[in-house]
Amino acid sequence: MGHAPLVQCSIACYDWTRNLAKDNISELEDRLKMAATMKSWVRTGKSCLAVVLQREFHRTAPVSLQVTVRDALNQALDEELERDEKVFLLGEEVAQYDGAYKVSRGLWKKYGDKRIIDTPISEMGFAGIAVGAAMAGLRPICEFMTFNFSMQAIDQVINSAAKTYYMSAGAVSVPIVFRGPNGASAGVAAQHSQCFAAWYAHCPGLKVVSPWNAEDAKGLLKAAIRDNNPVVVLENELMYGVPFEVSEEVQSKDFLIPIGKAKIERQGNHISLVSHSRYVGYCLDAAAVLAKEGIECEVLNMRTIRPMDIEAIETSVMKTNHLITVEGGWPQFGVGAEICAKIMEGPAFNYLDAPVIRVTGADLPMPYAKMLEENSLPQVKDLIFAVKKTLNV
Repeated sequence: MGHAPLVQCSIACYDWTRNLAKDNISELEDRLKMAATMKSWVRTGKSCLAVVLQREFHRTAPVSLQVTVRDALNQALDEELERDEKVFLLGEEVAQYDGAYKVSRGLWKKYGDKRIIDTPISEMGFAGIAVGAAMAGLRPICEFMTFNFSMQAIDQVINSAAKTYYMSAGAVSVPIVFRGPNGASAGVAAQHSQCFAAWYAHCPGLKVVSPWNAEDAKGLLKAAIRDNNPVVVLENELMYGVPFEVSEEVQSKDFLIPIGKAKIERQGNHISLVSHSRYVGYCLDAAAVLAKEGIECEVLNMRTIRPMDIEAIETSVMKTNHLITVEGGWPQFGVGAEICAKIMEGPAFNYLDAPVIRVTGADLPMPYAKMLEENSLPQVKDLIFAVKKTLNV
């Protein structure tokens, strides 16, 4: 009698263990069935995925790359040096120091002393060497640390580079690029803040381009290097470090921007804002503010100063019936003044509903003081004021 509870307990444990085993076997069978189903589903899923990929269903567009103006210029130099062994770069600190603004970074290590050449501080000297090399069949890129220093070499640029093709009756071409930062920077005062767009665009025989963003910088510089005429490339120091989105097309080694063609950066139908270089961005900023008030500005990026794409400007004016020109240079005999004259002389004049307004730098040497400097250059608020004045709103 004393062992009966123990026997009953053993029987109960046996029954529990047997039932647990049955449950485990049943669960295992269920899991095997589930695994087989999953295997079939995965196989089917792979087939579906293959079909989806084959049909390129819902493929997303490639993400745009952010490239600074400095890097865009560097890419253009690198690609053209690699493409044509006749191309070489010379200027102050362009080689071992990688350039005063690091535009030529890495090129000396890649191409060596014969193609990336440091020069003495003598603009007249190395500009003359570059012009002579171009006459002899090479394709020099002559960098001025700032275009203010190009005044030391202006005889070479104007009298030698610009006029030789004409004076030789087309026998001697001068395929040279003069490039470097142009216009006002920050805190560098009167002798280092001039815009030379109007200076060089005044001279027949030169082509003058003025890029704004990374796309402009790369496309225009590559086009300038391949051109058989002397081309002045006016960059802007304050834009070097600014990043812009560039498309896959711009990243191509074959990407060029035709010299002499403007680009509409923003569509509008109330007023046309025409500018070049850094102030294209100012125009876009002003246009964004004015759009909130119902004023739609069309922003035209000139890209090329000479030859000027006057047809693009006329087309825009005929559409909007109003025009404002924007530049950082002095007002008298400037780029805006030339645009005004061409509009007055051409078919677009009859479409104007108000006089053309020029927004320019102040007519004085650049002050050193920061507040005076800001007031000597166009600001976004000045553009907004000019637009409202023109539209009488």
